Amino acid sequence: MSQGFVHSLWLSGEHAGEELTREQLGNWSADQGCIWVHLNYHSRDAREWLQSTDLPKLEIDALLSRDTRPRAISGEGGLLLALRGVNLNPESAPEDMVALRLFADKSRVISTCRRGLQSVTEIGNDIRARVGPSSPSEVILALCERLTLRKTEFIDSLEEKLDDLEELVVSGNAKDLRNDIAELRRQTVTVRRYLAPQREAFSTLQTETGHLFKKSEQLRMREIRDRLTRAIEDLDALKDRASVTQEELMGRQSEELNTRLYFLSLVTAVFLPLGFLTGLLGVNIGGIPGADTPWAFAAFCGLLVLLVVVQLLLFYRKRWF
Repeated sequence: MSQGFVHSLWLSGEHAGEELTREQLGNWSADQGCIWVHLNYHSRDAREWLQSTDLPKLEIDALLSRDTRPRAISGEGGLLLALRGVNLNPESAPEDMVALRLFADKSRVISTCRRGLQSVTEIGNDIRARVGPSSPSEVILALCERLTLRKTEFIDSLEEKLDDLEELVVSGNAKDLRNDIAELRRQTVTVRRYLAPQREAFSTLQTETGHLFKKSEQLRMREIRDRLTRAIEDLDALKDRASVTQEELMGRQSEELNTRLYFLSLVTAVFLPLGFLTGLLGVNIGGIPGADTPWAFAAFCGLLVLLVVVQLLLFYRKRWF
């Protein structure tokens, strides 16, 4: 198989857990067993093979689409599903979610993705070890469950990060935290944008795929959807907490600024009359009082000190400091 075929696995039958060869894939029929083919749709070989299958053009175009929002469409031919997973690839932002497209019927699953997904890799390894899904419906459930688990873990990491930021704000060590809080809020908004439609897709899987899912699998799908709903609620609460933390930070910074401005205002109020008097007596014209008196400078300095004391007593009585 080429690099475009990431996973080509037998789910059931005598070859369960084994890789399909290109010849087996070309001659495959439903009576031989269920299969799962996961493609890198960026590969030319994978695109050519997908276009040569018996899938309708609508499903092929959906599997090759570059950008999709989470959704589930159930029809007579099978199930078309688009999901989003947390990006755990090196040097990538987790909130830059990876799109996963999937078509499934009773005997096969065909999925496409350009970037790697840890959930897909884990399921492929489980199938090879013969402890993973053995039917298309079980593959879908395993994908939904693991993708939801990754989202929950990512949201938990955001909560831990916000706890640290809140502690720094409360303790007064709030230097250079505005960018950190703003980045956290951006991450929550980005993830939240895909979680709500993904929850609706899970609801569709639960209610409109009775021909593909068993009753027990529908109940499991409901549990996965409820888990995603709780994750969305946690994310909404996280967003609100981040907003409150940002407001608290801005309030503390504004209070510190006001305190400094108030102090500078008091200093200005103290030195304003002093500056006026020294400026008035410093003009270079005749008739300045005390110009010929030896003790005039000392008397003038004493007057300034007395004026400062009077001002400070006045400020204290008015409780300005």
